[in-house]
Amino acid sequence: MPKILAVIPARSGSKSLPHKNIKNLNGKPLLAYSIEYANQSSLISKTIVSTDNEDYAKIAVEYGASVPFLRPPEYSRDDSPDYEFMKHALEYYLDHGESFDLLILLRPTSPVRPPGLIERGVKIILADPIATSVRSVAPVTEHPYRIWSKKEDGSIEGFVPFVKEPYNLPRQKLPPLLFQTGDIEIVKASTLLSGSVSGNKVLPLIIEHGEMVDIDSEVDFKEAQSRML
Repeated sequence: MPKILAVIPARSGSKSLPHKNIKNLNGKPLLAYSIEYANQSSLISKTIVSTDNEDYAKIAVEYGASVPFLRPPEYSRDDSPDYEFMKHALEYYLDHGESFDLLILLRPTSPVRPPGLIERGVKIILADPIATSVRSVAPVTEHPYRIWSKKEDGSIEGFVPFVKEPYNLPRQKLPPLLFQTGDIEIVKASTLLSGSVSGNKVLPLIIEHGEMVDIDSEVDFKEAQSRML
């Protein structure tokens, strides 16, 4: 079996919902749910939290994660891409004589995940030798063919320019599209270390809408509280 590093990102500088990653959700800090989910899987070799905050680090350790480093400020900016802290985690362990085959990203903002998601995702990526990553996705609820953009003159136009009047197509004619959820991302370590967060062949792990929770605002947080009672 591959050696797998589970990384839970918990930057402290959230603007939309301050300190959301440690906000109390039904008796536990938000990040605790992802730590516990990772630790329930026998496939995970090590679970770490990548954070820039010492208080977050203490909470993470309390709930069963390792925090071998504090994330450097240059990887903790509002505009820092995920790739930077993911690669940083792998390079930290390489510098300390340890390597991994896969990195699994579990975002704290998705505290509810269906059972067996890690096992399903790992099975998918191992079944295809040239696959570079797996991402959780779900069918779109608002199709881009029916989205409009506002022009400078105040009028609106269809957002998809290469299809004539796409908003006029019946639902059955709309191409099936998927959007990325925050549940899980699995990427080969070699892909990350070569400079890509996903690589050339990304495989889907389909999530049903009823299984999803994505917290980005106070409204989302309250919905999650209700669902998890």
